[in-house]
Amino acid sequence: MPKVSVILPVYNVEAYLDEALYSLEKQTLKDIEIIAVNDGSTDNSLSILDKHALTDKRISIYSQKNKGLSGARNTGLNLCQGEYVYFMDSDDIIDKTALEECYNYAKKHDADVCLFDAEVFYEKDALQIPWDYNRNDTLVEDKKYEGLSLFNLLLDKEKHRAVVWLQFTRWEYLKKTKLNFYDGLIHEDELFTPQVILQTNRIYYLNRKFVKHRIRKSSIVGKGYSKKNLNCYLTVFDELFKFQDSPTIRKFARYTLSKVFYTGHAIPFKEKFGVFWRAVKSGYLKYIGLKSTIVFWVK
Repeated sequence: MPKVSVILPVYNVEAYLDEALYSLEKQTLKDIEIIAVNDGSTDNSLSILDKHALTDKRISIYSQKNKGLSGARNTGLNLCQGEYVYFMDSDDIIDKTALEECYNYAKKHDADVCLFDAEVFYEKDALQIPWDYNRNDTLVEDKKYEGLSLFNLLLDKEKHRAVVWLQFTRWEYLKKTKLNFYDGLIHEDELFTPQVILQTNRIYYLNRKFVKHRIRKSSIVGKGYSKKNLNCYLTVFDELFKFQDSPTIRKFARYTLSKVFYTGHAIPFKEKFGVFWRAVKSGYLKYIGLKSTIVFWVK
């Protein structure tokens, strides 16, 4: 059994894939498996994967018709054999000691989940939006966090970061929770991560910026919201309320939907009716709030 399974979804990232793979191949922790899921790429991504797999036998390549990020990650989950799982974005770079430090830290504390931080760098012509992936002003090392109190703390301090590439998770824990990613959903991490956090009392934080996260011109985070984005956020909360109708999920709904609908004012006016009516029927108007509702319709 490898110590760590790295799940790497790959879709049309020929410009970045070499750099991502080299950062994995140079890891000081050698006992890892790299599960590269080629999700129907139409560029040279598969050729780049093949090249790396020839010289590093830890890389396994699985090709499938395009299923989207969730489908690619689920394929990886079905294949992984490691003690711990890390989901990496194929255009990011990971520090060479990251997996070793996370593994040793998680083993030391018998952690189900280990959280850490990242720094951002911008591709040419990408929107220079300031993204903060650091939580060292809120969390401390060597402290055991219970999921519910941790999630509330991060929401209260506006430090919740849903992205799965900031967490290192015990594989047996994921199997026990039977969690996977919601197929076809944009913002799938907003659904997955709360369910990971809220079902364990063994979460630890490591104050290290292990990931260099690339903001591309085409990144979702660099674009305005579309009708599809808003509908996917509504699906996130449909599913989260099925999972747990609690004060914490209601707080998360206010935290998220007010911002999403405030930002969503730019979608075409005729598209606003359907998505807003869906929010009203689902009982989410109280989470969107008056200010965001006015901005959504008037701005």
